[in-house]
Amino acid sequence: MPRSGNGSGSGRRPAAGPFKARVLTAVRSIPRGRVATYGDIADMVGAPHAGRAVGNVMRQCGDPSVPCHRVIGAGGSLGGFGGYLQRKRELLRAEGLEVTPTRVRAFAEVRWTAQPPVGPSRRQATSPGRRPV
Repeated sequence: MPRSGNGSGSGRRPAAGPFKARVLTAVRSIPRGRVATYGDIADMVGAPHAGRAVGNVMRQCGDPSVPCHRVIGAGGSLGGFGGYLQRKRELLRAEGLEVTPTRVRAFAEVRWTAQPPVGPSRRQATSPGRRPV
């Protein structure tokens, strides 16, 4: 069955507003000097197969408070940045990351994924080798 021109009524797409808001919140939580993939962000917002949709949100985001440059492709590839990959490289390098013309080096070490809360309340995070007080 053909889809209508605006996609309304299909019942299969999440509402763009709430999805976009969750994506932007997740991206704002990526720490300086770390990166997450489009798929990582999709997982964080509860839409594990929506990596492309995350990319669309990133492409349309013009808000300077959202560190879109920290969202990269799978395996450490730079992905897109509205056609300004050199700017994306510069921003990532300014945060201390090693970046080649096409990817982030040491991707596994700088990849960030949000950890869900443990139990009904968040436990205090401890450094490796340190015991909670």
